[in-house]
Formats: sequence, structure tokens, C-alpha cells
Amino acid sequence: MEKTPEQRQSEKLFKKICRKLGTTMRDHTLIVEGDHVLVGLSGGKDSLIMLQALAERLAAVPFSFKLSAAHIEAKGIGYEIDRDRLTSFCKNLGIPLYYRSIEPDLEKDPSKAPCFICSWHRRKELFNLTRELNCNKLALGHHRNDALETLFLNMIYHGLLSSLPYSLEMFEGRVQLIRPMMDLDERMLEEYAGLNDLVKVEKSCPHEGRTRRESIAQLLKKIEKLHGPGPYNIFKSMNNISEEYLPVND
Repeated sequence: MEKTPEQRQSEKLFKKICRKLGTTMRDHTLIVEGDHVLVGLSGGKDSLIMLQALAERLAAVPFSFKLSAAHIEAKGIGYEIDRDRLTSFCKNLGIPLYYRSIEPDLEKDPSKAPCFICSWHRRKELFNLTRELNCNKLALGHHRNDALETLFLNMIYHGLLSSLPYSLEMFEGRVQLIRPMMDLDERMLEEYAGLNDLVKVEKSCPHEGRTRRESIAQLLKKIEKLHGPGPYNIFKSMNNISEEYLPVND
């Protein structure tokens, strides 16, 4: 049967995504022989695509590593996960999926945004699971836009020049947090998700869209309107720092 234009475009995009992810893996030595990688699945398009691409890399690279996936379900905050769909997605890829539940208290510290509290508890549970499953890597689905938003948030609200690293050793080297999708633009992921009906497998959280991060995302769109390559150039600038031309204290 002849493929539709949508199917051909989907395959073309997926090849691009896998190539870019593979280059990032190689250039930053994110996954090597014998690794056991736990992939954190939020239920959104980014982590689902990352899992697909890592599964493709698993079959393509000339060394062996192991993949597992996990979803941390936050109860009591007004969202529900479609377990059947998420389970089916992982089963089709041949990757074991683990569920864990948490009940974060969003009111305990009013100075912190609900999304920050929920994310912190989810991350903590993922790290617990890496120990339980003997995983030495934890892969998160952050992309270039996430890194830019984090950079602006830290600069504007904290006076700090920092963002999301490609990899970070945690717990004295017991586990390494990796971000294989950091060089990917979100629009490519959105296009691929649209072609493959990779909609969220969870009902939207009631706190979604109320954060500072959403405001920063809008700011980045304005920067792109001002100068098309602007956001990408800002991302590149994090690896192209001229300290002698900065008012840095000795």
C-alpha cells in the first residue's frame, strides 16, 4: 500500500529527530555500553517522542544498553493519566513501564508554585526508582525551548546565569541525569506529534499555563518575531561566553 503524504512526512521527521538525538548522545557521551536508562514519561509529547527515538537508537547503535520507562502519577491535583494508552505505547516499543504514585501537598509552601512542587516530588520518586531498578541513567525529555525558558527564568527572577545541562551527575555519581533532546526545537516535535496523534495521555492539570514559565515562553516568541534566529542564538551563546567582556567580579 502506498504511503500517504502525512506518513512520508512523519517518517522524514522521525529520521531527523533520531539523527539529532543520536548526535547529542554521541557528542555529550550520554549513553554508553551497558547503561540502564530510566526514561521519565510525563504523559506529554516530548517524553513520548524521546522514548520512541531512544528505542530506535537502541536498535541502531553498535553497542547494547537497556531502556525502562516510568510515569509518576500525582494524585489529588486534578489530573488523570490514561494508563491503558500509555501502557500500550510502551508495550508496542517493547519497553517495560513502571507506575508510581505521589500525593504532593501544594499548599505546604505558598511561596513555591504548584508546578515546581509537583515536579520536585515527581523527580524525587524517579530517582528512588532508579535505585530500585538499578538504573545508572535517568533521561528527561527537555528540549531547546525548555533550556531557554530556564535560562531566562534564572536570570530574571534569581539573577543567576544557569540553565539545563545535557548531563548532570547526582548522588555522588550513582545516577546521571541526561537530556538527549536538548538540541531539538519544540516545533519539530509538535509537528511530529500532530502527524502521529501523540496527544497528551493525561487530562490537563488545572495549574497548567499559570506559571512564570508560560510568560517566558511568550517572551521568547516576541524575541523570535524581533529576530528569527534570536532564540537559537541565545541557546548557542551559553556555549560561547566571553568572560573578559562581562562585568564579572574577580
